[in-house]
Amino acid sequence: MTHVVITGTGLYTPEHAIDNASLVKAFNAWVDSQNAHYADAIARGEREPLSHSSSEFIEKASGIKSRYVLDASGILDPVRMRPKLPQRSNDEPSLQCDMAIQAARQALAAAKVDAADIELVIVACSNLERAYPAVAVEVQQALGAGGYGFDMNVACSSATFALETAANAIASGSVKRALIVNPEICSAHLNFTDRDSHFIFGDACTAMVLESSDCAVANEQYEILGTRLVTKFSNAIRNNAGFLNRVTDSDPLALDKLFVQEGRRVFREVCPMVAQLISSHLASLELSGSDLKRMWLHQANRHMNDLIARKVLGVEPSEAQAPIILDRYANTSSAGSIIAFHLHRDQFESGDIGVICSFGAGYSAGSVVLRRH
Repeated sequence: MTHVVITGTGLYTPEHAIDNASLVKAFNAWVDSQNAHYADAIARGEREPLSHSSSEFIEKASGIKSRYVLDASGILDPVRMRPKLPQRSNDEPSLQCDMAIQAARQALAAAKVDAADIELVIVACSNLERAYPAVAVEVQQALGAGGYGFDMNVACSSATFALETAANAIASGSVKRALIVNPEICSAHLNFTDRDSHFIFGDACTAMVLESSDCAVANEQYEILGTRLVTKFSNAIRNNAGFLNRVTDSDPLALDKLFVQEGRRVFREVCPMVAQLISSHLASLELSGSDLKRMWLHQANRHMNDLIARKVLGVEPSEAQAPIILDRYANTSSAGSIIAFHLHRDQFESGDIGVICSFGAGYSAGSVVLRRH
């Protein structure tokens, strides 16, 4: 039987960081300008005044204190309120390719693998820069990898769904080595004028190398004991941007063309679904929550992570058991759980078990149980 191992990870972090205080200052300035512009309508009761945000509100609601972004200046401009990224020519590497290459090279170095030995490249993320050609094929060429590549999108669960896809390809014997990259430019789909969500997302890119254990030489190897995925349709998290917008004559700047969610409903419906997924997955492997040394959870909201970990572990989770990175990275969609795995697998010894878990729009959720060699 072919055993599949994760042998290297990488992380690209943008150079620009925005703390809550700076984000709130820009948002509140925009609110004041809007309230002044519509002062007469507000006075007549035809329009509700907009409310300020605060750092305290953001941290209490989410646990987020800061976020990394590809561009801070456009986001912090009360007139623009969105990133300002340069358009690249068709002959230049795409933004997501650039991000992916930087994370991928770290992962390849950690795995002690040459790019030419990669036979499968998967770019898995919540938003793709273009419809085609696939960013994965561009990354494949830029790295000098072999085999084939393709893009996939399962929103915040894209990384775990890609993990199962790559692991199955290796287990079946069709490839020996695979590379997964998760280039998330979440700031580009975020409505920075929405008080309830303007603070949620950040940008980052993660990478993972997967190999058949019989050819792996890395110092650190994490065997994939099993994967389990689940989807359940819901409109509670949605983005209606798409190629049909142009032919349906819908407003390309309408609010539903950006990230929209019903936060309380998501919390209420997703947390039990994810806890059940992990617990049942562990049971199928004759394991339980008490066997887990660490849970690398999707980094969307501190309260969600604490609740899910508590349900699975049966105790209040410690920082070591369920590490949090969203305080400084915010929600980086599919990259979040992989950032947690990349940064927090210290003190893992041979035989220790952990789980990477993602959850998000769809609804979708993925569980990947690992054991260190």
